[in-house]
Amino acid sequence: MKTAFITGITGQDGSYLAEFLLKKKYKVVGLVSKKHNIGWENVENLKKRVTFEDGDLLDKSSLEKVFKKYKISEVYNLAALSFIPACWEKPQLAFDINALGVLRLLEIIRDKSKKTRFYQASTSKIFGRSDKSSLNEKTPILPKDPYSVSKAAAHFIVRAFRNQYSLFAVNGILFNHESPKRGPDFVTRKITLSAASIKLGLQKKLELGNLKSKEDWGYAPDYVRAMWLMLQQDKPQDFVIGTGEIHSAKEFAEEAFKTIDLNWKDYVEIDKKFLRPAEVDCLKANSAKAKKILKWEPSVDFKKLVKIMVEADLKLEAANGK
Repeated sequence: MKTAFITGITGQDGSYLAEFLLKKKYKVVGLVSKKHNIGWENVENLKKRVTFEDGDLLDKSSLEKVFKKYKISEVYNLAALSFIPACWEKPQLAFDINALGVLRLLEIIRDKSKKTRFYQASTSKIFGRSDKSSLNEKTPILPKDPYSVSKAAAHFIVRAFRNQYSLFAVNGILFNHESPKRGPDFVTRKITLSAASIKLGLQKKLELGNLKSKEDWGYAPDYVRAMWLMLQQDKPQDFVIGTGEIHSAKEFAEEAFKTIDLNWKDYVEIDKKFLRPAEVDCLKANSAKAKKILKWEPSVDFKKLVKIMVEADLKLEAANGK
């Protein structure tokens, strides 16, 4: 039985990945911090099947204890300070978690567990404001905010350790991927939660920032499958993962309200406080390499994604009743 170690297991991706790996008969060990109560609802159904270990990417000794206790086959580093406004507020913390946390893990693997395979959750945000029509593994990395700068640093650290020490370490350059487990601070979940609340008469308006902002949005469970596939290859390589389609925040809102038979224009208002500095306008994935080598394809399209999220939030908001 393989043992997988997941950091960020209580997050959207971590919880879906844990479910996926359990179905593959892995022993799953998840890193959690007693300092922070984040996302436990995402793994409530996994508590009896997953082993949780207390630790923190800021504390190397806590990570070493996990490696000493288990023979770890695969590491999936999904923990991060990922909400961009929070990274602007605390850029030093973002770098310590998102970049130096990766370095701590790689040093442990290099020194004590060289056969362990390592997956790093990179991000399309490292490309910044690219003028390319679609982005692949060779697109120049030009980060524009503290989050993407820290992730770009981690991306290069992984490459360096792979080349210098022959580690099986890869970057998954994932474009935006959403689900009912997405945090409410992210625009997609904010839209679907608000649409559900408005439909139920619990909310009157939805305030958003830049409606013209476009993203390549996919379904999170599809993306954790790609993570696993990357670590099953004969040689370590970085991969871009995305749908290859772009949609605006306006389209997302329009589709969400259409799902519940409402006109988005009657409820959405623009508030300048939600406009981000250095906001990236448009990023579209070119996942040709992943499709060819990993045989990976997304299974859920844009409209189905929005529908899944809205329907889940209708059930959630109805149960909560606010």
